[in-house]
Amino acid sequence: MTAAQSGRELLGSKDELTLQTDVVIVGSGASGAVVAAELAEAGQQVLILEEGPQISAQELGGLRPSQTIRRAWREAGMSFAVPLGETPAINVMMGRCVGGSSVMTGGVCFRTPDEVLHEWASEHGLSELAPDRMVPYFEEVERRSHVELVPAELRSRSTELFAHGAERLGYALQPNRRNTKDCDGCSRCNFGCPHQAKWSVDLTYLPRAGRAGATLLSDCLVERVLTHGEQAIGVSGRLLDEHNRRRRRFTVRARRVILACGGLHTPRLLLDSGLGEGRPAVGRNLTLHPSFRVMARFDEPVNGWRGALQSAHSHAFSHERITLMSVFVPAGVLAATLPGIGPAHARRAAAVPHLAVFGGMVHDDAGGRVHSRTALLGLGGLLARREPLMTYSMSGRDRRAVSRLLRVLGETFFAAGAREVILPILGGVPGARAGGITADQLRALDLDRIPARRLECTSQHPLGSCRMGTTAERSVVDPSGQVWGLRELFIVDGSILPSSLGVNPQISVMAMATRLAWQLRERPLPEL
Repeated sequence: MTAAQSGRELLGSKDELTLQTDVVIVGSGASGAVVAAELAEAGQQVLILEEGPQISAQELGGLRPSQTIRRAWREAGMSFAVPLGETPAINVMMGRCVGGSSVMTGGVCFRTPDEVLHEWASEHGLSELAPDRMVPYFEEVERRSHVELVPAELRSRSTELFAHGAERLGYALQPNRRNTKDCDGCSRCNFGCPHQAKWSVDLTYLPRAGRAGATLLSDCLVERVLTHGEQAIGVSGRLLDEHNRRRRRFTVRARRVILACGGLHTPRLLLDSGLGEGRPAVGRNLTLHPSFRVMARFDEPVNGWRGALQSAHSHAFSHERITLMSVFVPAGVLAATLPGIGPAHARRAAAVPHLAVFGGMVHDDAGGRVHSRTALLGLGGLLARREPLMTYSMSGRDRRAVSRLLRVLGETFFAAGAREVILPILGGVPGARAGGITADQLRALDLDRIPARRLECTSQHPLGSCRMGTTAERSVVDPSGQVWGLRELFIVDGSILPSSLGVNPQISVMAMATRLAWQLRERPLPEL
């Protein structure tokens, strides 16, 4: 094998492919890439397995957003958490390519809030995660990823208008920090930066790992963790062809197994491997940061795509478990999400240059769960899918926070001079003209009475489904990241974070992975 190779290149033989290494890492995203670089530089033989394809920055830059969604997002961006109770269906968007979701993020880089780290240290007994203990890992990641403040000149007119409304209502926006250098504000971050200005791990940590001797195999689906007694000894799965079909079998024997598949696929892999037995927390405690956006129409041209996709935020409502975040997507994508059918939709789409957008997320309770597919025997076709089934039940206080979030966004836009706002309510507001409402209509609207199933909701932050803790009854991994009761099986991704963060998790995930990698490079490897 070469240093970076596609599994498609190894499909010529029907014989099972057998490989051997010191460390096998499943997943090449924000956490897996960090650990691969650190362990390879420590002299360990590292093999990285990635289900998705290798897509160069040049190729991404030449794709339309719709093509990127099909090529590099998991399930073409159509993964959903099944709603239970008074809960919206949540579209969970994840990258499926070399570099993982780090390639598809807006690049926002928050450190884990101190109050969250205090909670982990005090309520979860994880004293090593106290704020002062985590500082070196944050600093290391920020240095390696070139985290910088978004300059004022990269704010879009959409964000400037919202900031004007916020000032009128007595609160302010602060500039975001992002892992960028020489960003020109093309607003394509969620579809792969065409200019290599976003320092995602495919441009930073994975090249480091490769220079240190690590090998990366893409188009490679891991289906099982292999164990012998109470020790992990490798993984097995199938190589994928150009149509994403499972083909040649492979087995990797390793002295240490590290899972970095993310908040959905790490518990899926454990459950599919029969490792949920005796570990009741596997797949539970999933948090998603349910996110919503509001659009507003102004008389003046806004052209909100001119500027950084995510340039500013506000914590003014964090005491209500709300974080406000600027966002704007390419005009074609935005137009596709507007209300209306036929001529009504065409009229709405023609007004895209006059639209501003702002969003926000809820610091949610752990209402989600990733389910074992072996429990779905009565659901037929679902068993053939490699995607896990996830369910989510929104807590009462989270649902109230959603209403508050939407009202704040709408009121802020009206304070900025908007003619109307478009709330993320499927089917629109009763009596509203073509989906938009006036300030008077917003004041009269009881948002708590809108059925949650009618709310358009997204997430890019699945966390906590294999959370870290101090007991096997309440967590999946111990403070070192090792799965309870299984030697040499470690988890390093966002699934181990003990709770939601209330902020974008990229830096939290990478800092935690750095902490675990620095411990692992000092930990002797066992014999095979």
